Amino acid sequence: MFTVVCLLTIVPVLFIAFFGNSYGLMLLGGFVLGLGGTAFAVGVPFCNAWYEKPRRGFATGVFGAGMGGTALSSFFTPRMVDWMGRTATHLVIAAALAVTGLMMYLVSRDSPLWKPSVEPVMPRLKGALRIRTTWQTSLLYAVAFGGFVAFSTYLPTYLKNVYGYSTVDAGMRTAGFSLAAVIARPVGGALSDRIGPRKVLMGSFGLSAIMAVLVSTEPEPEVPAGLAFILLAFGLGLGTGGVFALIGQRVEPAKVGSVTGQVGAAGGLGGYFPPILMGLIYGATGSYLIGLLLLAAVAVGALIFTGAAFRPVRTAPKTPSEHEVPH
Repeated sequence: MFTVVCLLTIVPVLFIAFFGNSYGLMLLGGFVLGLGGTAFAVGVPFCNAWYEKPRRGFATGVFGAGMGGTALSSFFTPRMVDWMGRTATHLVIAAALAVTGLMMYLVSRDSPLWKPSVEPVMPRLKGALRIRTTWQTSLLYAVAFGGFVAFSTYLPTYLKNVYGYSTVDAGMRTAGFSLAAVIARPVGGALSDRIGPRKVLMGSFGLSAIMAVLVSTEPEPEVPAGLAFILLAFGLGLGTGGVFALIGQRVEPAKVGSVTGQVGAAGGLGGYFPPILMGLIYGATGSYLIGLLLLAAVAVGALIFTGAAFRPVRTAPKTPSEHEVPH
């Protein structure tokens, strides 16, 4: 599936390269380009199958650090377009996808513990929707990963409007934001293996809420504004690592793929609306204050929900059996 995803993603990349001069066609290509995002639904069960539960948080966190491609894109794509043009840049991306797909086909192997499912797709998806953890982690991932995606998408615009940076300078700082989240993701997974994903997620949302409030005051660059954005990204990254560690612990391996696909979709959906909302608020008020305070409020809500929904279960003390009672 990794190979298939890589090769299919080449099609919309080339479509945008040659037919993306029209806004409508660019939107069409961008819609189909979402195929690349299904790599998350492939990779998490792939990693889960290779590791025992105590190590799955770190393993899926390292895999999830692949979202560092966002940081690389923010940094290199504007420069590549300046160096070689838009079409040639897309051709380079298509070649990278082809090499990655070929490498996965030749080098990677499925875990010996993995068994193909013979159950039809729709019943499996419906079955995943009947699992409470699917809905709970979808909500948390929509906040954590959705927040990351939203900021990665909208941050260049924000930095240009608020601080007057050029497109290249804003892209460079957005790359730093994305890199912080990438580093935090395996850290969040590893910490989840040690102290539990519930504590990691609560810390993630708490840090994100505090930094969102600080950013809303439009502090001076680069410190404290730059530091606040880095810590905000780090908080969101911790959350993305914690969510998949939670899935690895609470969902049986045979259903991880179905659950992960739906949770990943929720994360993408979570990143869709905030940039639109931020743009509308800025257009109406000339300020991002309300939008950032709304983000802080959502993060606080996610923190409270995490604490309540995943409260540790206390086991009742063992009652001695008849043979264990002293005579």
